[in-house]
Amino acid sequence: MPLPLNLSPPQIQFPSNNTATCVFALCPRSTVMARFLFAFIAALSATCAAQPPTNVIIILADDLGYGGLACYGHPRFKTPNIDRMAAEGMRLTHFNVPTASCAPTRASLLTGRYPFRCGLTANPSPSGPPEHNDLALPRSEVVLPQLFKQAGYASGMVGKWHMGHKLPEYLPTSRGFDEYLGILYSNDMRPVQLLDGDKVIEYPVVQGTLTRRYTARALDFLQRNAAKPFFFYFAHAMPHKPLATTERFYQKSGAGLYGDIMADLDASVGEVLAKVKELGLDERTLIIFASDNGPWYGGSSGGLRAMKGGSWEGGYRVPFIARWPGKIPAGGVSSALGMMPDVFATSLAAAGIAVPTDRVIDGRSLLPVLTTGASSPHDVIFGHQGPRLATIRDARWKLHVLPATERRDGTPGERWIDPWGPDGVTLLAPFEQYQPSDYPGVRTGDPGKAGALFDLLADPAEQRDVSAQNPEVVARLQKKFDLVNADVPKLAAGKMQAVQKK
Repeated sequence: MPLPLNLSPPQIQFPSNNTATCVFALCPRSTVMARFLFAFIAALSATCAAQPPTNVIIILADDLGYGGLACYGHPRFKTPNIDRMAAEGMRLTHFNVPTASCAPTRASLLTGRYPFRCGLTANPSPSGPPEHNDLALPRSEVVLPQLFKQAGYASGMVGKWHMGHKLPEYLPTSRGFDEYLGILYSNDMRPVQLLDGDKVIEYPVVQGTLTRRYTARALDFLQRNAAKPFFFYFAHAMPHKPLATTERFYQKSGAGLYGDIMADLDASVGEVLAKVKELGLDERTLIIFASDNGPWYGGSSGGLRAMKGGSWEGGYRVPFIARWPGKIPAGGVSSALGMMPDVFATSLAAAGIAVPTDRVIDGRSLLPVLTTGASSPHDVIFGHQGPRLATIRDARWKLHVLPATERRDGTPGERWIDPWGPDGVTLLAPFEQYQPSDYPGVRTGDPGKAGALFDLLADPAEQRDVSAQNPEVVARLQKKFDLVNADVPKLAAGKMQAVQKK
């Protein structure tokens, strides 16, 4: 007998872990069919309930170069915990940041967008040029903690923010984080103040204890939020200058102060991994480890050219490790092209949260690369010099559209005085900071003139300009560059000016 026209079948609906919603229309004409459907729904509901949301932890080192870890080839720095993380997951060998400086890269991580799109292309600083004191990530940008919070996640952060510091609305707790402990900018900028939420709790900061205090807060956050889904952003102060650690690690590594700092950092990662395992969260937690740009003096570019602050690979290419037991096979190594905005898309994909559709998102999920060994989601990626796009590269070739930049300080043979030098009150080893003589990358090679082309597979240190031998490659990359570069002036200039006028 057909249903009356004004009678709708009853709807049964239940949540299914941020994926799809299961809805069944039950027809009263068949009791047997109804019982079958109810049994099916119950079984499927139990399956959904057994798959809680995925947690995401992002651990970001500061100024850790491509060659700064043992698992990336460093001969002296001992990093057994990070090496184990790589052995239990996958590491990428061609992961780049979009700019060789701190804040713009962090902006790309949190927004999934190139710095010229998200409007932060320079470092906010209370002690640099006056106009930089006003810089901040525009309020119109949507950041990871906001998206996770909307999906019901707890969100916490420790460490370096660098997305703006002058006004309360610039702070982490105004951008989606439930809690925050850290320094709002680099640890060589003055004043170095430690905040808990929006309150200064220490000044001057005892920098040698930062890694330990950050780690303790991270473990506390994980413990307190183990029963709910969480997003946690752990942005270490180290190994950014000035280098500092505690007596527990000082002069213990046998590899100088830098080696001591790396041992402290590595121990922190190990403690986070151990806490996740202790809480029984291993198989539902994606953990990503990376760095914001290439190294400072004393670090290692891993045989790449130059260091942070420049547009050679030593400034752009950094370590990237992802671990998710049961999802990412152990021991993987991939040469697939990746970039920092991909961390945004990858984190959301792991949690089943949709990326925003009202703006250009440059990042792509790396989950297929990490879980199945798929090829890169990018055919090309770009590198900045300040607000301008400067380079384009694919899996093999890199074109310097603008002349390459490279940081070099001091006069050979003379002790260099860092104009942003450390405050000795806050440091354990103020006179052991590294010098330009401790250059971290390759310093030789053909000039990086505008139009220079390098074969990164045959020549990873960018020594020989092969543009004259490969004009078709230059033309192909230049065409792709021009398509994206057409958007740069109006977006970058307009947003930066708007923030500075606030």
